[in-house]
Amino acid sequence: MVTQEKGNVVPARPDGTSVLIVTGMSGAGRSTAANALEDRGWYVVDNLPAQMLEPLVALAHEPESHLSKLAAVMDVRSSALFEGASEVIQTLSEHANVQVLFLDATDDSLVRRFEQVRRPHPLQGDGTILEGIGTERRLLQPIRERSDLVIDTSDLNIHQLSTAVATAYGEPGEARTKLTIMSFGYKYGLPSDVDMVADMRFLPNPYWEEPLREGTGQDAAVRDYVLANPLAADFLDQFERTLHTVLSGYVSENKSYATVAIGCTGGKHRSVAMAEELGARLSTRSDVQVTIRHRDLGRE
Repeated sequence: MVTQEKGNVVPARPDGTSVLIVTGMSGAGRSTAANALEDRGWYVVDNLPAQMLEPLVALAHEPESHLSKLAAVMDVRSSALFEGASEVIQTLSEHANVQVLFLDATDDSLVRRFEQVRRPHPLQGDGTILEGIGTERRLLQPIRERSDLVIDTSDLNIHQLSTAVATAYGEPGEARTKLTIMSFGYKYGLPSDVDMVADMRFLPNPYWEEPLREGTGQDAAVRDYVLANPLAADFLDQFERTLHTVLSGYVSENKSYATVAIGCTGGKHRSVAMAEELGARLSTRSDVQVTIRHRDLGRE
């Protein structure tokens, strides 16, 4: 459940740095939120003492820093260092674009999470996990009350939380998944670290056509030769539909990066033309950023 307490979430500010304070209950998902922000282009500083917040923001506002989005993750692992956090945030808010994201969860959910990882609560001392949670709630209450956005993570898994954070703090219309379409030649070996592989060796090879041999799949004559084949058109239609389904799943599961490899014998003709065409088709999606890479183009 996501609860917006007040105002808009980190509005665009072209004349300065947006500063986001990420805090909340231990076990509520601060690390997951930090990772999601980092994937969205935020500069993230973890476990920052309250006393260091003002110098960090001052540094971010220096022209040479080029930091337009700064996120500071703060917690109460050291209660002495956390003291005064509310006052520091209030002071900063008077002359900077500062907002606070507070991550919360029910006591039962937090107890269950600590028991699953078999770790103590940072504030429980010689007491119980529940007593540590109670102490933390009291310390954090002033900041929770002035938070701009509260996310209750009790019923969220890490993918759902990442999606919630990305939705709240990503740029409008920003691509959620970065997709690389890579052409390659089988004779140089399969590429590593790819999510899907498609083999174009079922198509006629332009290499055996003398006028096309020295060209590549980026040349109009070679591209037209490859794409004019009915099998190529049929493959593209079906594979595009499959990828739309897969990419929708990647977006909902907050998979930030994916690579599809398109191969032929030498990585020069068929795979290049098909990768270019597939990339052009998929680039119409606003939630996916498509990059074309030709691994073996130019090899002898």
